[in-house]
Amino acid sequence: MDYPKTKLTEMLPYIDPATLNYQDWVNVGMGLKEAGYTALDWEQWSARDSKRYHPGECERKWETFNGSANPVTGGTIVQMALDRGWRPPAREGRELAWDDIISADDDLVVVNQDWVEAREVEEPQVWDAVQELISYLEVLFDADDCVGYVTKSYEKDGKHIPSKGCYDRTAGKLIQELSRCNGDIGRVLGDYSPEAGAWIRFNPLDGKGVKNENVTDFRYALVESDSIPVEKQNAIIRELELPVAALVHSGGKSIHAIVRVEAGSYEEYRTRVDYLYEVCKKNGLEPDRQNRNPSRLSRMPGVMRKENKQFLVATNIGKASWNEWKEWVESVNDDLPDLEEELNDNLPELAPELIGGILRQGHKMLLAGPSKAGKSYALIELAVCIAEGRPWLGFPCAQGKVMYVNLELDRASCLHRFWDVRQAMKMSFQHSVDIWNLRGHSIPMDKLAPKLIRRAAKKNYIAIIIDPIYKVITGDENSADQMANFCNQFDKVCTELGTAVIYCHHHSKGAQGGKRSMDRASGSGVFARDPDALLDLIELDLTEELLKQEENKAVCAVCMDWLERYGFADEASQDDACSESVMLEICRTKLQLNSQAHLMEDISVARKAVQARTAWRIEGTLREFPKFPPVNLWFDYPIHRQDMVGVLKDIAPETAMPFYQKGARAHSKSAKKKAKDKAAEFEDAVNNCNMGEPPTVKNLAEWFSSTGKNVAERTVRDWVKKFGYYVDKNSGVVLKADSSTVNASE
Repeated sequence: MDYPKTKLTEMLPYIDPATLNYQDWVNVGMGLKEAGYTALDWEQWSARDSKRYHPGECERKWETFNGSANPVTGGTIVQMALDRGWRPPAREGRELAWDDIISADDDLVVVNQDWVEAREVEEPQVWDAVQELISYLEVLFDADDCVGYVTKSYEKDGKHIPSKGCYDRTAGKLIQELSRCNGDIGRVLGDYSPEAGAWIRFNPLDGKGVKNENVTDFRYALVESDSIPVEKQNAIIRELELPVAALVHSGGKSIHAIVRVEAGSYEEYRTRVDYLYEVCKKNGLEPDRQNRNPSRLSRMPGVMRKENKQFLVATNIGKASWNEWKEWVESVNDDLPDLEEELNDNLPELAPELIGGILRQGHKMLLAGPSKAGKSYALIELAVCIAEGRPWLGFPCAQGKVMYVNLELDRASCLHRFWDVRQAMKMSFQHSVDIWNLRGHSIPMDKLAPKLIRRAAKKNYIAIIIDPIYKVITGDENSADQMANFCNQFDKVCTELGTAVIYCHHHSKGAQGGKRSMDRASGSGVFARDPDALLDLIELDLTEELLKQEENKAVCAVCMDWLERYGFADEASQDDACSESVMLEICRTKLQLNSQAHLMEDISVARKAVQARTAWRIEGTLREFPKFPPVNLWFDYPIHRQDMVGVLKDIAPETAMPFYQKGARAHSKSAKKKAKDKAAEFEDAVNNCNMGEPPTVKNLAEWFSSTGKNVAERTVRDWVKKFGYYVDKNSGVVLKADSSTVNASE
């Protein structure tokens, strides 16, 4: 059997090897090997028993597990874990895997065992044995299917054991010969012992053998249970509406239901049989699990077993197909809430607000935006703000525990981001965020959801943030059906844990400014319509004038910081504090030369930060709250800041435009950027080439030459004028020009 390793390894911690006897300890090892694990898995678990554990003993014992007719399977480990308190995760609304266990006690229960009435199985008085076998073959097989059957057996320990039997004759050939045998089945199949009876395989074979690999079509499964009376078995099989092709009395304590499973492969067969057996078990019909194999033998109708007949009870009863039956079973157990009347008073309380005016606890929020919008940083900011109970981008946040599911960054990068964001926000570390680093381990959301629920249970998170969702998307993101199923996984997390789920997604390609906020997210419109709150980031098109103003503010702020540091803040008036040139002049006259050098370094850093700054606007589409006015933001790496002044209010976002306008605009932007880069390069040279002292034209020419550019002094003089500087007549040094110094220039 192929047990997923995450299953049994999660059960082993519940089983203490120190409490087991020798045989139980060996059974765990045999179950692990049968399920496809390694000796190391058994060794690591066994080492918990410090008194009896001996290194290497597991590996030596492991080599002796060479299989048997009735092997110990992973199911032994499952039962041992269940007995010791392990409980499986909630059912996922999908076809169960071979080793899955249905969690809730009332899941898939169709039959009320307290009220089901026994249904008698009457042995036929007038019995056409040959015709029964012909009917059986006609119902189960096509004419060219090879049929496996056994009439020879041998006795062992008081039991009749069937031989390998025959397997190379077709159903058509057998039916033809049975029709001419004058009631003597032995003439066609060979004589059988009335003491033992005879057997037949219910799935077609390839005519080369009788193993599972010889099965050519996985049509049927055998349900047999002898733990309750035959009459009760018959009643439950019919109450369950099992899609039975043939129902055969075994001549003993059970009836054999040959059930349609209609699997396309061996793997699908295993999945469906396990689902079938679990449903039967839940409804009081405990199947014999040794009958799971598709090549299994069942009792052949039309022969005697001791004094009893092996006879055909019925054909084609219950639902017509596997899919029809499965849909019927699950419709009875749809887990949907009951209807309720509209309430006029005594209304239930609304969930408390998690993000004021945006999102309630237990609801879902999507943050959408293009690349470079800093979506991950915004979510980290949000995680920290909820953990500390601080406002996020101006919206108040409830305080509580947060889980951040990191699907994209390596562990070190993620932790550094959290540190950088906290430092930039001047946020304390009073409450930490729980981080689940899954880079390299991400799986589709339908598989991740139950694992997430299990890890988050009892942690009382009020928010779980998943970043980004493209790593866990299940299916085609442009398919509404598939994305609806994908988004349902977020509902499952919200419902099971009572927490809000917050996640981010990227914009579709192309200009976004002309679209509504809910139409910008990539993929199906389900993304935008599913969450309770959609916050959308769109970039604003900054002008050169605005960036120049921001650069002026940044330089003034650096200058004021240095003046305050040395007690000269009173030297600058409010008007002075708004002029870069004035503040630089005050600093030049008040600060010592070594301080001026450090000041210029800080100014250079501030200028670069402004040049790297981007501007964004958040718009919202909300289900629970009225629409809020757009919020304008600066993204100053690594955090977003609200535009408290309002300079971004009238800035338009990128809009759709003809391709020729885009080209011209891009060319213009490129030219401006090159000019801006050259101006910044010249400014850096002026600030740094002479140890912080104002440089001469010769100093600048030598500086550029040292960087690999051969620049003549005449070219430097051209740049001096072009980039807003002048050469002082008296000292010959290059200084920044303004209206008060223009007349002093050459």
